[in-house]
Amino acid sequence: MIQIQNLQFSYGRNTVLKNISMKLENGHIYGLLGENGVGKTTLLTLLAGLKKPEQGTISVDGERPSDRRPACLESQYFLPDEVQPLNMSAKYFATAAGKFWPNFSMETFMAVMQELETDPAMKMNSMSAGQLKKSYVSFALATGARNLYMDEPTNGLDIPSKAQFRKAVTRYTREDSVIVISTHQVRDLENLIDPIIILDRKDVLLNASLERISEKLYFDYSTTLNPESLYTEQLPGGFIQVYPNTTGEETKVNIEALFNAVRSHKETIKQLYHE
Repeated sequence: MIQIQNLQFSYGRNTVLKNISMKLENGHIYGLLGENGVGKTTLLTLLAGLKKPEQGTISVDGERPSDRRPACLESQYFLPDEVQPLNMSAKYFATAAGKFWPNFSMETFMAVMQELETDPAMKMNSMSAGQLKKSYVSFALATGARNLYMDEPTNGLDIPSKAQFRKAVTRYTREDSVIVISTHQVRDLENLIDPIIILDRKDVLLNASLERISEKLYFDYSTTLNPESLYTEQLPGGFIQVYPNTTGEETKVNIEALFNAVRSHKETIKQLYHE
């Protein structure tokens, strides 16, 4: 389990995160959403121990990741958005780097590479952006790390590869994992991520499961506008609307519409979910 309490981090005078608190429980794939510049990538690097909190605390299974103790580091892996095109084959990279993770599986690496249709014998600096990203995704899943942090993992992937990515994440991650995926491509991942975290610079606007989101908000596809709507978007043949659920009826959460509703009505959403 990961616990974050009153976290603050700044780049010089620019405060990126302030008073951020949340709990991330094992067995979930969290979708980390937020506008550009709210600190999503910074939060992931703090979780991975690549940065140290300015104020507040992060506890990953009882360890402070910024202490960089081997027992903590070998239990987690951070996949950045920008990955390095190394002058070596993907298989050689996996063999060499995998030694740092006790649960690393070359069999898993090769299986994911095959599923993602990428040649492990190819040099990484000769790969396309999509092939390179798939190589690092394969390595991330092969580490066997309990805690995985992925920053925009579907960037650079074509449509078939995005479907393969979703299948690989569900197939090759541990049941006790905490997986945090930062993304702007919510449609790529809406059948994978649950719960949803929506981050603001000075607050966590939402950290809730899809079930709980549906309990409080109603997602309506109709031709009639509801005056209580927090967000409305015109679609061919009607509207997608988000408004408070007063009937208790369950609806399918549209994550993109949810994000826009939260962005437009921050205080209303906080009141609904911070009871």
